[in-house]
Amino acid sequence: MPGQLKKHGLTKDRLRFQKKGIAALIQGYTREAGVRGLERKIGEVCRKAVLSIRKQKEQGLEPERITITDRNLEQYLGYAKYRKEMLRKKPEIGIVRGLAWTSVGGETLEIEVNTMPGKGELVLTGRMGDVMKESALTGISYIRSIGDQYQIPTDYFDQHDIHIHIPEGAVPKDGPSAGITMASAVLSAVAGLPARQDVAMTGEITLRGRVLPIGGLKEKMLAAKTLGIHTILVPEENRPDVTRIPAEITDGMEIIFAADMNKVLEKVLV
Repeated sequence: MPGQLKKHGLTKDRLRFQKKGIAALIQGYTREAGVRGLERKIGEVCRKAVLSIRKQKEQGLEPERITITDRNLEQYLGYAKYRKEMLRKKPEIGIVRGLAWTSVGGETLEIEVNTMPGKGELVLTGRMGDVMKESALTGISYIRSIGDQYQIPTDYFDQHDIHIHIPEGAVPKDGPSAGITMASAVLSAVAGLPARQDVAMTGEITLRGRVLPIGGLKEKMLAAKTLGIHTILVPEENRPDVTRIPAEITDGMEIIFAADMNKVLEKVLV
């Protein structure tokens, strides 16, 4: 910010950003791992401010200091490009919150599952990659193997279709770390058990329900904290990785380590 102010011939007496204004700029107008896009947006605000100051001078007025807040940011940058996700307040059937790593940092994934009478077909939407599709198949096989524990009829999967969807549909997604999330969402939908919405999770699943370690844990935890989620389920084998994550991220977070799906389902299903 000091660099952009100097570049445009401005001082803090002429242009000031409130903390809420900067937060709104970062969340609504940038999505990146670094700060290049943020710097460009600050420069854009500076140019609009310079133009406003010049117009006031041309009218013989003494320019007033411009303060950028979360309320007037749209006047300088237009409508926000990215929307902030909203956290559901009560448990839902067939909806579970997962965590993912992307090229622009951590993301939260709200995985939705619907079941309907049919012939046992599986529908996967949301631009899933091959690895993620395989994770979905693995999760369903595991759920079928423990169906009797949840009073699921043995012919249920032959007489019902299952649709798994991951918004946003235009964004490509891949990797095995959503395995336990998809399995939890499927069981929630099939058994009619609500899932907690204040819990997020990440981990690969095996056919026997083991939870395998994943990468990008720091970025995933940060995404959860940004959304307002303070309880996350992490593979047991990622315990050493958690000790290396800065305290500013882990403070206030309840981190539950799971070695198998029994622990995951115990914590997420109501």
